[in-house]
Amino acid sequence: MSNPSGQSSSLFPTYARYPISLVKGQGSWLWDDQGNKYLDFMSGIAVTNLGHAPEKVKAKLKDQLDELWHVSNLFQIPNQEQAASLLTANSCADAVFFCNSGAEANEAAIKLARRYHQKIQGSDRFEIITFFQSFHGRTLATLTATGQDKVKDGFLPLPTGFKSVPLHDLDALKAAITDKTAAIMLELVLAEGGVLPVEAEFVHAVKALCQEHGLLLIIDEVQTGMGRTGKLFAHEHYDIEPDIFTLAKGIASGFPTGAMLGKAFLRDAFSAGSHGSTFGGTPIATAAVIATIETMLEDQLPQRAAEMGAYLQEQLTEKLAGIPFVNGIRSLGLLVGIECAESVNELVLEGQKRGLLFITAGPNVIRLLPNLYVTKEEIDRAVSIIADVIHDHNVVKKD
Repeated sequence: MSNPSGQSSSLFPTYARYPISLVKGQGSWLWDDQGNKYLDFMSGIAVTNLGHAPEKVKAKLKDQLDELWHVSNLFQIPNQEQAASLLTANSCADAVFFCNSGAEANEAAIKLARRYHQKIQGSDRFEIITFFQSFHGRTLATLTATGQDKVKDGFLPLPTGFKSVPLHDLDALKAAITDKTAAIMLELVLAEGGVLPVEAEFVHAVKALCQEHGLLLIIDEVQTGMGRTGKLFAHEHYDIEPDIFTLAKGIASGFPTGAMLGKAFLRDAFSAGSHGSTFGGTPIATAAVIATIETMLEDQLPQRAAEMGAYLQEQLTEKLAGIPFVNGIRSLGLLVGIECAESVNELVLEGQKRGLLFITAGPNVIRLLPNLYVTKEEIDRAVSIIADVIHDHNVVKKD
């Protein structure tokens, strides 16, 4: 396998990379090493929610680079305290654990659920129930929790303690609960699974089951958090408070950071020495978190995501109406899925040729993830390209 320069790569071939080398970004736009310009409707897979190189985050990081990079969590880290306070002040959570990724945040959530039951409650509960088509990460525990077999191929034996049931099947969920169940883990939009928003009635039923059986409710907000869905956190749409929820992707504008947040009654379960992370919550990482959250709140970006998401849905519905190849459009804020009649991989490549970057969610869903500052003009341009790509593909298929 070769890189774009034609030389043999020293990297493991774990990614099916596109033949584009991106070297510069600003706002909604990216440039490659050939000078080509792209309208970015991927946002690094829901990471650059403030757009590329946001000024306030850049300034905060530059200031921190002149002061201190790393000291270890054996010491007090003021930035970490401030970042945690911002998160708890603007959510239902009371305590935060910082790590480096969404998978690590979900690992922490799984460990906290088990340890709460075993060390605080004195029970032997350990099982986590998740849902088909979910995605929770690629560590051994989180890929086992993921409700997609493709991520598990070749990694046997998998850890015990996980069950997956069909989404929206309340009877199957009830049947899966035993005296060993510790928690139910749920994405409120199954993004990797096809951009599938969960029905409100089902979410409330899950919450009720957790209360009835003494289970913890874990909400995976790795992709849906940080304003993406039109609320700061997606669970706000459902008027529920999870016991634990996880964040990553958009929390630090591209700096590798994750966070696991929980209610106060869980605090003692993560006592000193029970869990840790060398690079979790460093002065640099939490500087990016602080600047990202402050910017998001000051500029009311969740509200903007709701407005621009409604506009994007409206434009897609209008421009794609009557095209048999399109089965439907699903969205929550600026997390949008266009379900098509067959594979959309060729459409992604054609979009790149025309200067628009977007990705898939499963084999037949186009996933759109523009940044939260996206303008109507940029949406109009993206929708026009998508409509042309789909129309031209449809014509070729007919021929």
